[in-house]
Amino acid sequence: MSAIDKSKFQFVKRDDFASETIDSPAYSYWNSVFRQFLKKKSTIFMLVILIAIVLMSFIYPLFSNYDFNDVSKINDFSARYIWPNSEYWFGTDANGQSLFDGVWYGARNSILISLIATVINLVIGVIVGGIWGVSKTFDKIMMEVYNVISNIPSLLIFIVMSYALGAGFWNLILAFCLTGWIGVAYSIRIQIMRYRDLEYNLASRTLGTPMFKLVLKNLLPQLVSVIVTQASQSLPSYISSEAFLSYFGIGLPVTVPSLGRLIAKYSQNVTTNAYLFWIPLTALVLVSLSLFIVGQNLSDASDPRTHR
Repeated sequence: MSAIDKSKFQFVKRDDFASETIDSPAYSYWNSVFRQFLKKKSTIFMLVILIAIVLMSFIYPLFSNYDFNDVSKINDFSARYIWPNSEYWFGTDANGQSLFDGVWYGARNSILISLIATVINLVIGVIVGGIWGVSKTFDKIMMEVYNVISNIPSLLIFIVMSYALGAGFWNLILAFCLTGWIGVAYSIRIQIMRYRDLEYNLASRTLGTPMFKLVLKNLLPQLVSVIVTQASQSLPSYISSEAFLSYFGIGLPVTVPSLGRLIAKYSQNVTTNAYLFWIPLTALVLVSLSLFIVGQNLSDASDPRTHR
């Protein structure tokens, strides 16, 4: 038998742990989220619209001297009811004021109210929902509270609280936050009860995994989708609610501009000088629709079950 030519072979050192090495790319939850999020063309389109509206709403008013209550040009008939053109992009109203300025000032207030109310409700809802999901005693109490509040139309609560507190920026936010957190808390409670006793979480607790790490690695990815879903529903909902309340004069004061206040102010111009009514309404629809679609797509992308 001929001898083996060792020059034709490469000898390697034996590794007893090689079989335990996972030969696959490292999984990153947030990388997967953004990859799924940016995959849809509708997301990119609506995200561009949303970013443009937000930037204009918060940057443009810094360089404008718009005064919602200014009537200094009311007798200047050459400045009144000018249809949209290169100088006045959205036209002017009966007071000779630029509607372009009014829309961005109003959008800023509407977005701020919605954003602040949503953040407050999410923070309270996540904290209460976390306790609700792990405490049986607290669960019994909160279920009774939830059954009572959830059977009262939220819009009715907003109207009653707005009348009780009076018109005002922070009063309107308080009206949105008094009961708005209960739905978020209930959704968080359901998710925690669904995942807390799964086998891999029980095994992690048995092996001594710290609770903080357990929540961060195992529970939080399951809750992100719920939190984003609640935010995507709350943001456009509060903008629409503000517009509805302001339209009937029970949201913001008449001296504070918002999209709802502009729509109410120019509602008599539906047929005559219709641009005064339809431009603020279009801005309201665009900001609400873009927030909802972007939020829903981000919610879908946040669900680990959609990741590949």
